[in-house]
Amino acid sequence: MTDTIDQLTHLDNAPHALAARQQRAKAIAATQACEDLLLAPALPGGLPLPERLAVAQAVAAASGVAALAAHYGAQLARLPAPVQDARWQVITRFAHLLATEPAAADRAALLALPGAGLPTSDVVLLAQLIGFVAYQARLVAGVAALAALGPATEGAAPAQGEPDAPFVHPANLPPPGEPLRLNGYTSETLDWKAWLPVVDPASASAEQNAVLDASHPKARTSDFYLVLAHQPRVLAERSQAFNAIMYAPGGLPRAERELATTVVSRINGCVYCASVHAQRFEQLAKRNDVIAQVFTDPDSAGTSARERAIVQASAALTRAPGGFGPQHLTPLRAAGLGDLELLDTVHAIALFAWANRLMLNLGEAVHP
Repeated sequence: MTDTIDQLTHLDNAPHALAARQQRAKAIAATQACEDLLLAPALPGGLPLPERLAVAQAVAAASGVAALAAHYGAQLARLPAPVQDARWQVITRFAHLLATEPAAADRAALLALPGAGLPTSDVVLLAQLIGFVAYQARLVAGVAALAALGPATEGAAPAQGEPDAPFVHPANLPPPGEPLRLNGYTSETLDWKAWLPVVDPASASAEQNAVLDASHPKARTSDFYLVLAHQPRVLAERSQAFNAIMYAPGGLPRAERELATTVVSRINGCVYCASVHAQRFEQLAKRNDVIAQVFTDPDSAGTSARERAIVQASAALTRAPGGFGPQHLTPLRAAGLGDLELLDTVHAIALFAWANRLMLNLGEAVHP
């Protein structure tokens, strides 16, 4: 099986990183399946392969991950260049904006695409492609950093999910389970409204209905799933990748995956994703002190050395994947994380480069 991440990170010289990835075989398979589908030559729709490859190359380059940009550039070089017309200029502007400033890819930026003649299904495909390559770029950078870090030394401290000191809830915060509201971010349950027409379950195709049934218990009433169902095969593959990363057994504790994704969402300005994953952290960890810190100032958040290391790595990989290296994983290693925990951290951070971009550019959070 092709494994682009393995090819671009040269893991033959890093058996510790290769062994960790092999423990996440479902994530490997799902990631590669997403690339293969999004860049399949015969994918239905009005975005021909040269355009999709050019977008992928541009997003990888904007992310600063040269190896991934070269990977797509080599494929693009064998094909005719996209036609440089007004429609293509709108596509490339949107791709660059979403790659570099996801919170700025607002309703007006999105609606310029149908204004340029793209049908809804192609707009959704483009958004998924940009989000996927943003994820893939951070995965390449993070796995390469793990490879360069080297294996854990024997006798290293075991990973611990909680700080040693007993938890005392700060008096200035609401108890876990009650809404936390700071700087425009919240742990309360929000709704989300699409900016594009959504699929009507009553008239959806058999394939769309099957994907909705498999995606989420509330998918048929969720604008997010109903808009992504315009590309049902892509939605199905993305769901596989999401589940393989967020719910994989062992490795990094679930609460810490939720912390990493909350940090990414806070930095990217995704109020909706931050609310969902802050709430999940509270449910798992039975506390919200670090979430309050993340909402207040993500750069200084963390109630322990381990949490601070997770937060700092999340921020660095989110903001500048091209500059991410083993130095960003060293504090995590010092805090006791083994190779699999480090890989799980990278996976969670990278995944929300994709999730945030979909939530930020296809619709908006709605407060109760």
